[in-house]
Amino acid sequence: MLLKTLGLFMATAVAEIVGCYLPYLWLRKDASAWLLLPAALSLALFVWLLTLHPAASGRVYAAYGGVYVASALLWLRWVDGIKLSPLDWTGAAISLLGMAIIVSGWKAA
Repeated sequence: MLLKTLGLFMATAVAEIVGCYLPYLWLRKDASAWLLLPAALSLALFVWLLTLHPAASGRVYAAYGGVYVASALLWLRWVDGIKLSPLDWTGAAISLLGMAIIVSGWKAA
């Protein structure tokens, strides 16, 4: 279940990051306002993906936060081209550990 949940969280994070990045390009990088349409679709996908989890919404949001942190750092590296520091990697690992702890308790709750 942990791997399935992690994969779903990763897809959710990509949808959220893309949904926020496209308006950023429009507002800060003078890209076309047409980017707002796929941004809105991406954010709608993000919301829908969050509803696919079997746990209570608060637990889902808390666990998702760990995956989002790691995904945002990977975005920083791959899209923005900024090298990650050892502290970035450590923070991502701690965030993912927190996600794993929360998800492992879903059955007990």
